[in-house]
Amino acid sequence: MNPALVLSPMSSARLTADQRSGLDVTLRAELEAHEPAEARGTSRADVQLLVSRTASDQVSHHEFAELPDLLLPGDLVVVNNSATVPAAVVVTAAPAALAADGPLTVHFATSMPDGDWLIEVRSGHGPATTPFAGGTPSLLIGLPGGATLTLVRRFSRRLWYARLSTAVLPYLLRHGQPIRYSYVPRPWPLEAYQTVFATWPGSAEMPSAARPFTPEIVTKLVSRGVAIAPVTLHTGVSSLEGGEDPYPESYDVPATTARLVNLTRQAGGRVIAAGTTVVRALESAVLAQGDDLLASRGTATALAAGGPIGPAAGWTWHVVTRQSGVAVVDGLLTGLHEPRSTHLWMLAAFAGDPLLRRCYREAAEHEYHWHEFGDVHLLLP
Repeated sequence: MNPALVLSPMSSARLTADQRSGLDVTLRAELEAHEPAEARGTSRADVQLLVSRTASDQVSHHEFAELPDLLLPGDLVVVNNSATVPAAVVVTAAPAALAADGPLTVHFATSMPDGDWLIEVRSGHGPATTPFAGGTPSLLIGLPGGATLTLVRRFSRRLWYARLSTAVLPYLLRHGQPIRYSYVPRPWPLEAYQTVFATWPGSAEMPSAARPFTPEIVTKLVSRGVAIAPVTLHTGVSSLEGGEDPYPESYDVPATTARLVNLTRQAGGRVIAAGTTVVRALESAVLAQGDDLLASRGTATALAAGGPIGPAAGWTWHVVTRQSGVAVVDGLLTGLHEPRSTHLWMLAAFAGDPLLRRCYREAAEHEYHWHEFGDVHLLLP
């Protein structure tokens, strides 16, 4: 197993225009999900499920509770067991170089191999914050509890490498709050941002595709002969600027899950990823396995031909697009993403642009709701 970064920044960053995908669908404000489904007195599973099938070019509409009937015995659903941390911290002492129109908040995005974190500084009131462009290297920012955050160097126009004066995760659990954006007008407890599979704290924002799962639905899936296996990918912040590529995230595909993926494929079952984070983790494991084969045998053709994958962990730069394709994942359960979202690059690898555009037009026409508390989309072969 190769624990190093999967692909170098130079080999995967700065995607070309042909690799990107966008939609000509207007996201109306009334289609934004402002609160969890259970806040309306129902189950978190009470969301709509759009189903698209690539082979038949069909689109159908369901409730999420129908998911067990839409999958087949022998299928494998791979879920992300990363737990969301309260990753937003209000700045208590901002230097003059960070003068802003409103209060400043730091969003802790993701840890890096050297111990630094990628962070985003945002300004504004409540959830209506925007990326703050100010700051210089070595600047010190005061945070609650006497902690100090040091800006190290820029990662992009929006993100910084930064270093906290204390251990980050314990600090966030004590002083942080869940990240939320302007379409969620009121705060919700951290539990609202956890999935039923949440085990290992580390995600700045919820791996929300699996949010509608309940213990009852999991039981029905298993009873139907659908297996469930975990991976871990600690997801960062989703508010990417236009033209900004996804950044590295830490992941872990354990040996038991790799074995189940291989057995499912050998038996003719389908591997269904519950979320784009799962796809990134599994496809990164393919690349890591390819690196090992290249080092040991001088070739990675076994994987290209559909060979087995093995366990892998580390930080991945891999971005799944139409051009990269998918090697081990057959289907994808995902949320509804903004029309220019980088997540759509991955969805295009499963559905292709024409079917994807049709899905999003139908979702808008049928008043599906977007974002982490919204409805979901199941892309099947």
